[in-house]
Amino acid sequence: MNEAKKNELYDRYENSTHLLGRLGTAAAILLLLAVPMAMGWVLNASPDWKAFGVGFAQVALIYWTSGVVEFLVYAPMLGSGASYLTFITGNAVNLKLPCAVNAREICGTQVGTPENDIVSTLSVATSSLVTTLVLAVGVLCLVPLRPVLENPALAPAFNNVIPALFGALAFKYFSKSLKLAAAPLAFMCVLFVLVPSLIGSVSFLILVSGGMAIGIAWWMFRTGRLG
Repeated sequence: MNEAKKNELYDRYENSTHLLGRLGTAAAILLLLAVPMAMGWVLNASPDWKAFGVGFAQVALIYWTSGVVEFLVYAPMLGSGASYLTFITGNAVNLKLPCAVNAREICGTQVGTPENDIVSTLSVATSSLVTTLVLAVGVLCLVPLRPVLENPALAPAFNNVIPALFGALAFKYFSKSLKLAAAPLAFMCVLFVLVPSLIGSVSFLILVSGGMAIGIAWWMFRTGRLG
């Protein structure tokens, strides 16, 4: 297949992805809103809309930065199809992004290429299906397994699942360029130790650490130390 035909097919795929993604996102938002609205209609109850507006504004002020940052950071890494699936199904940082990154490493694709877009979409779709299946099995087994899950001996393991996951993923990438990663990593570690409350502002601090890494990379490139 020549390059022109490949580009034509990918453009058609991209257009259909955006169409289905936008329709799916709109449907997901409507379904999320339909549940409380339906409950209010059935029970003949409605919230104080003025208080709701004030509360919503306060929450939005906190999370709008996170929403914008996550889109700007994750969408280029995931591609269009995987981004729609990720933002609809959720659990982006803990599950979807690691799956896409691992699939990209296995297949040897590059970020921003059509191949990476397709590989990321397949990996995120598979992750979503597997997650749904695991959750269904977990709900069915929740009562029989409750004594095991509530065992105090297992509590430390459950509390450290996410740090263990991201520690393993981070080491893989940090080890490729220790000179570049050392300063942002050390700065963030010291910052979180000195000001633990900043853990809740991780999305904002991603921009800070990313800016540090970009600045260091530019300086190392200009001085010939990047390699």
